[in-house]
Amino acid sequence: MAIANLDIRVGRPWGGLGGAYARGEPGALCWYPGDWRDPEAWRERARQIGERFDRGARERAVACLYAPNDDVKRALDRVVAEGGFLVTTGQQPGLFTGPLYTLHKAISAIALARWLEPVLEVPVVPVFWTASEDHDWAEVDHADLIGVDNELHRLRVAPPAGAGELPLHRLRLGSDIESALEQVAQLLPPTEFTTQCLKLFRGAWRTGVTLPEGVRDTLAGLLGGLGLAFVDAADPGLKRISAPVLEAALRGAEAHERAVATRTAELAAGGWPVQVAVLEGGVNLFAESATARERLYREDGGFRLRHAGTHRSLDELLAGLVDDPGCLSPNVLLRPVVEAAVLPTVGYVAGPAESAYLAEVGPLFASHGIAQPMVFPRFSVMMVERKIGKVLEKIALEPTALARPLHEIARDVVREGTPEEVRRALDGLRAALEQGSAALLDAARPLDPTLKGPIDRVKSVAMDALADAERKIDQAVKRQSETTLQQIEKARVHLYPDGVPQERISNPVYFLARYGNALVGELLELFLQAMPSGQAAGSGAPVGTRG
Repeated sequence: MAIANLDIRVGRPWGGLGGAYARGEPGALCWYPGDWRDPEAWRERARQIGERFDRGARERAVACLYAPNDDVKRALDRVVAEGGFLVTTGQQPGLFTGPLYTLHKAISAIALARWLEPVLEVPVVPVFWTASEDHDWAEVDHADLIGVDNELHRLRVAPPAGAGELPLHRLRLGSDIESALEQVAQLLPPTEFTTQCLKLFRGAWRTGVTLPEGVRDTLAGLLGGLGLAFVDAADPGLKRISAPVLEAALRGAEAHERAVATRTAELAAGGWPVQVAVLEGGVNLFAESATARERLYREDGGFRLRHAGTHRSLDELLAGLVDDPGCLSPNVLLRPVVEAAVLPTVGYVAGPAESAYLAEVGPLFASHGIAQPMVFPRFSVMMVERKIGKVLEKIALEPTALARPLHEIARDVVREGTPEEVRRALDGLRAALEQGSAALLDAARPLDPTLKGPIDRVKSVAMDALADAERKIDQAVKRQSETTLQQIEKARVHLYPDGVPQERISNPVYFLARYGNALVGELLELFLQAMPSGQAAGSGAPVGTRG
């Protein structure tokens, strides 16, 4: 059922390798496990992955997952009993869940699981992987939301001790999270859904919780009823069963580096920019200590932590891994390999940048003897509220036009607002000056060739005066168009804040407060309608709208 006063536009308007893959271009598909639109490709991949997972392996995998309710727990039990699979997606855990695309990824995974069950004829459960071992605090310590004043507000929490050095699962929020929640409450419009929305967020975000816990509890409240399970990258059980992959990454570090470097060179030769650069000597692992998480580099037959300035032997690292499986964690390239090694993941829901770097990791999967899961391009969404749509209709602008810099949009609006007779008069005067000065020069040249200089100066002065008059006319039109320009600026804040697509900046809390949890159900319905029909039809155009 459509939501009143909200136009939801679903598509994958991506560029680069991720966009080409989403459109099904042959030059992109060749770098991936299969065509994500082809049910038979999914069946074949499931067959290969299923060969590695007996009942015991599935039991160990499911034991690492968090089920937010009994229905999800029963679904996971069926995965074990009936030889089912998981589809996963994941994200760094940002404040208040971070940008909208976190929600879009999670709902995309739910839609994919529902589409796959009849295709594979076994249970399929969607899982959200919380990247809690990441340590980039500055990337996740804030949330951007639009207030009732139609301005974008950035809310930020203070860094706990160790922020930027320690993984996120070890950083607990201080009491200023309560102040941030009060700011949220002040910025939200008073609607019939605001109280319910704030109750959810206040329950999930409290003094002493970690960002990973807050994201899990928020998404569990929103999506647990739709079947979403969760896994934390730092879960002790997960770390224990993934230790063999980390050991193999240590032992094969040099060979793995060569394999990925060869693939990135092949991608570059094919005209595709490399998403994740291969660092010389860089191992696909981080070592974690009491004070920091740091990348390992190969050096002198062992490994160096450059920031700490310490050298570790292979035997030391392996002994540490036995004592504490949490002492090592994968980098962005190894993480999907770790996941596929321990979870029966048939497909991963990826954004455009993820899709691009997942083309690099095929050789890494092969080096570990693991079949790479299928890659499903997540749905992108733009939500255009009626008040914004009216502004765009009035000036005949498509939402995507707002991606341009504001001054360019304003220039075009002023040009369109200039009366036709004024434009004709300006063009006529400009042409007359060109023709008149040329005629004068032709007539005067026989008298004295040096007259060209004074005549050119007259033309230049006249053209400058005309340009000045044109600027003043533009200013007058701009003053008359001030209200329209203000409305455009407001629309841009909603759809392309700072020139970036809405889903990459704006926090979901704004839309949840305005439209309630029905928004989640509407997004899922639209995503299901846009799932592949079995025919390859790869257009970058919107695949569904509802308003």
